[in-house]
Amino acid sequence: MSKKAPRAALKLQMKKNTNIRIGKNADLMAQLNLLVLLHRLAKESRVKAFEEKSATIKVHHVRAVAKKLLKSTRG
Repeated sequence: MSKKAPRAALKLQMKKNTNIRIGKNADLMAQLNLLVLLHRLAKESRVKAFEEKSATIKVHHVRAVAKKLLKSTRG
């Protein structure tokens, strides 16, 4: 991933949505969290494709894993 989200724009969005104080590097932590989520999604999609004996990761692999990940993160 060569491009990053502009820090100022990300901080503005974070401040707009909450009434709490935002730390100095909160925007970087948000980007890091997104990258970790995408990495985990890619890994588990690869495993799902391998289980189905598919040579490529297809859309339905990613969707199935994304549903499972969202359920596990919500509670």
